[in-house]
Amino acid sequence: MDGESFSPTQRSAEIISGLGRLAIMLGRTIVALRHLPRSLSLTIGQMYFMGVRSIWLVAITSVFTGGVSAWQAAYQFKSYVPMRYLGGAVGKAVLIELAPVLTALVLAGRVGAGIAAELGSMKVTEQIDAMESMAVDPIRYLVLPRFVAGLIMFPILTVLADFIAIMGALVVAVSLVGIESETFMNGFKQFFIMGDLVSGLIKATGFGGIVAVMGCYFGFYAVGGAQGVGQATTRAVVSAAVLILVADYVMATLLFRI
Repeated sequence: MDGESFSPTQRSAEIISGLGRLAIMLGRTIVALRHLPRSLSLTIGQMYFMGVRSIWLVAITSVFTGGVSAWQAAYQFKSYVPMRYLGGAVGKAVLIELAPVLTALVLAGRVGAGIAAELGSMKVTEQIDAMESMAVDPIRYLVLPRFVAGLIMFPILTVLADFIAIMGALVVAVSLVGIESETFMNGFKQFFIMGDLVSGLIKATGFGGIVAVMGCYFGFYAVGGAQGVGQATTRAVVSAAVLILVADYVMATLLFRI
């Protein structure tokens, strides 16, 4: 390849063009929301793919997330903070940050990659072009169900992650740290704020939209056969993971005031 293909000007133009295509896709998806009842069966299918088939992954991730949170918090509290506050500290960390972010990151790998691979394969085999030639809107048929399913299922899976992580933390606190279950749960209830749970679910909703849109975008614009589909899948996962962390910071500064 020549150096020209990697010139700053061309690279900048590619980035601006990509952002423009992404904005157009997102705008068309929002406009297509009025056709959601016609895509209800497709949306339910995507909800099953994102939600039901991801439960095992979320459960495994969450139980160890809660366990390590309790263990690390107990280590840091030792000699400084009474252990009766362990449940409250772990609960806040899980509800606000760990459950929504880690759930979104692991689902970016499974859901985002799956979406990008599926749509990328349809793109390189010209199935999406065939849909357009038959006057079928691919945005309504392919993107809208995945976008809506992401917005719905990520918060639901985050609630499941919250519960499993707290239970994992409780088991570690009782069996390894040596505190009573009542002490742990009383600390959790003492510092529990409904706003923390709601804020975590708001984050999860945004993360679900990010993963779905990134998967659809890179799948829609995949080129180059099987290699192009692989590249699109990788880019979808990496972009979703980075945007999740960026969005986490932005939403945290908006939702929580010091």
